[in-house]
Amino acid sequence: MNFYRNNGHISRYPASDRINVVWLKEFQKNRDNNIDHALEYNPELSFFQQFQKLMLDVPQASLVHFGNCNNSDFSDTVVDSSNCYMSSSVTIDVDTVLYSFWVRVHSKSVLNSVYIAVNNENIYFSRCVLSSFNIFYSAFLNNCNNIWFSSNLTGCSECILSDNLLNQKYCIKNKQYEKQEYFEKKAEILKDKQRFSAYYSQTEKQGNNYNSTDVSGHFISDSENIENGIFAYSTKNGKNLVFAWSPEGCENMYDYFAGWSMGTHDSYGVAISGGNSYVYCSLSIWFSNNIFYCYDLVTCSYCIGCVWLQNKQYCIFNKQYSKEDWYELADKIFGTMDEQSVLGDFFPGEINPFYFNDSVASLYKDFDKDEILEKWYMWRDEEIKVDIPEWVDVIKTNDLEKYQWYSPDGEWRINPEILKKVIVDEKWDYYRIVKMEYDFLVKHWLPLPEIHWMDRMKLNFWA
Repeated sequence: MNFYRNNGHISRYPASDRINVVWLKEFQKNRDNNIDHALEYNPELSFFQQFQKLMLDVPQASLVHFGNCNNSDFSDTVVDSSNCYMSSSVTIDVDTVLYSFWVRVHSKSVLNSVYIAVNNENIYFSRCVLSSFNIFYSAFLNNCNNIWFSSNLTGCSECILSDNLLNQKYCIKNKQYEKQEYFEKKAEILKDKQRFSAYYSQTEKQGNNYNSTDVSGHFISDSENIENGIFAYSTKNGKNLVFAWSPEGCENMYDYFAGWSMGTHDSYGVAISGGNSYVYCSLSIWFSNNIFYCYDLVTCSYCIGCVWLQNKQYCIFNKQYSKEDWYELADKIFGTMDEQSVLGDFFPGEINPFYFNDSVASLYKDFDKDEILEKWYMWRDEEIKVDIPEWVDVIKTNDLEKYQWYSPDGEWRINPEILKKVIVDEKWDYYRIVKMEYDFLVKHWLPLPEIHWMDRMKLNFWA
């Protein structure tokens, strides 16, 4: 969830001895050479020891970008999208995304939000939104528009401070008004910008399930036989799913996090992936099949223990094999792992190159540092420091009122001088207002944010 400085680059990885980070453009230029880092399988060493060696040997991209990505140098896991800033997991025709996580397919102008999927526009400080536009400080919406401080709405428009409505409009606190009276009351509510954050904190924390059978969890739609899911859409048969979605249907998905696809099926222990079938205990796998214990593969098939390959098949530890030899060696590897009772286990903590307390996992539960270190994950104790040039004018959040106001003619104004300032919040975290953000705030008459952008994203997870 954080970005770091690593070897002079903005990176998804913190500096450590677990990974060799290179600049994204350098990586893309040399990606086809990763097959040259092949390892010969050694039956005397454990599978995970050999995988760890390969992870250290193969250069890792500072950020992950696929396809045509424009003006997104400060975002990670971006696929065919543009104008992304300090965001992660943004894929397929998405434009103008700031401080957000998991934004998908034909969506535009999304700020401070988490899990926004399919044909959305103008989404601000919201979570779990599907096919909607002009959504502000809201959660668990499907096919809605012009919604403020509301949750669990389907097919609704022009609603404020409402919950659990279907195909309604002109509602405030679930009470329906005549159109003119509604807009008069709406104008009064939106004038009190100091209360916006409080209104958002009062939205429902659980999303309704709809058009689904035999499911448990929240905001599960058009699905069946799902146990413990969060925002699963068009999915059949699954357990422990977080952000699993597909317009063409997913099937047989277990322990699956942040996936999207055109018909993904049969996946176990997979994260940040899409368009796959038969993928097991792997991360960042795209449009591939029959993948086992791999990391960052694109359009590959029949790979075991591989790292950063593209358009390859029948590989083990990045080494190419004939089909017959691959099957023979695969049987040996899986047989040995089964004897050692590790087949089906996820990668051990000592391989993980991320700080555990900077991960999404840390947002769902308070973990004990000693417990995490015992499992050999990394833990960050030091504060992430921000270098503030001496000449920069730093202001506190309680000074923001000097830069925003209603004009005598009733128009909401934000002084563009705020773009030249660095803001420090109550936790002494520093942030800036960038031009794309400023333009959005001015257009939609929104107040300047009073907490660091990372905390804005975290709020959506904690909720």
